Amino acid sequence: MNYLIIQVLYMGYFLYVITLNSCSLFYQVTLVHSSEAVTVLRRLNRDHPDRVRFQSVFRSGSISESTICNVCLRQTSQPQCNYTDLHTGDPWFCYKPKNLSCDARFNHMKTGYNNVLKTEELKLFQRNVNLKVFIPASGPASVTVLPRRKGQPAVNQDSGKSGLSGYYYQGVWRSLGGFNVNQFNNDSAISQCLKGKVVHMYGDSTIRQWFEYLDASLPEAKAVNLNSPKPAGPYMIWENANKIMVTYRIHGLPLRISIIPTSKECYVSKELDTLVGGTNTVVVLGIWAHFSTFPIELYIRRLQSIRRAVVRLLNRAPGTLVVIRTGTLQAMHVGNVISNGDWFSFQVDKVLRAMFNGLNVQLVDAWDMVLAHHLPHNIHPKRPIIKNMVDVLLSYICPQKKR
Repeated sequence: MNYLIIQVLYMGYFLYVITLNSCSLFYQVTLVHSSEAVTVLRRLNRDHPDRVRFQSVFRSGSISESTICNVCLRQTSQPQCNYTDLHTGDPWFCYKPKNLSCDARFNHMKTGYNNVLKTEELKLFQRNVNLKVFIPASGPASVTVLPRRKGQPAVNQDSGKSGLSGYYYQGVWRSLGGFNVNQFNNDSAISQCLKGKVVHMYGDSTIRQWFEYLDASLPEAKAVNLNSPKPAGPYMIWENANKIMVTYRIHGLPLRISIIPTSKECYVSKELDTLVGGTNTVVVLGIWAHFSTFPIELYIRRLQSIRRAVVRLLNRAPGTLVVIRTGTLQAMHVGNVISNGDWFSFQVDKVLRAMFNGLNVQLVDAWDMVLAHHLPHNIHPKRPIIKNMVDVLLSYICPQKKR
């Protein structure tokens, strides 16, 4: 089945329009959240930005202590350690350990979530009741699409959230707006595209999926062990025959990650400022999922820092290709709706698109690519979707030559 899906968001409603053939449209409305549930979600980010629990271990010799850390650390009588990055201004704080100095911080980890939903609020987040459920049509569920009359203005199909960015046909993503997506269906095609390229990937686990896909698709490449903690990185792939280098590094705090040494923490804007750039350099960014539990101002601050670094990079090396992956949807239940629910993801996605609008960067619309696929929504999309996303990335790197 071929899908052409248009999405409209109003309050907690997503409207999906699915094209089944060239003559008829089938309308499907999904209630993601009720307006009452959205009110609760807004309150969570305002009143409970610390609902994800983070901590760090402090160590010196045989002495070891653990304390709570966060961007939004509540004031108590316990002193705090300020780890705000001097280069980027990105904030991070930990309660000071009783017997150790702030310099003894050893690692970072996520330890869990605080239950912040009230009993009566739980009723607003029930699967198959009022959480991501279909609303059946009260009348006919299809309409007839007539051919466009002569002189009738065409529908604007430019990419972006003002319109549809693409659709699937026979499992292959077709982009609208004049951009051709090429198919890289074998290892040789991927190797030839990346020949002589240096690809730097920065972001969260949704970007690491792309790195892992390329790792599996470059069988002649040699993975370089950088003594990296899984899943934080940094990682590097090197293929000597075609002079291909691909790197991945996770973005800076906040990170919902099992554990990462402080020595492996980094901020994307600082990393970008170390790049020489050029026509053979590709930068891939995907920063969104770890910011949804915080006030949107934190995410805006982070993207502003990265945007300034991207501008500096493009000024000194205009030939550098910068590709940005958008946010996406996921399967939802009451356990994850307070962290990465679609409403939260939609807010950060809007900010991401607005922040880089007008810059010479390319967008991989992961939101539409997950929404339009027949596979279930997943914050970590399955391989068929990842394959299509990487094909879009590679099409930016190796655009089809005009005949």
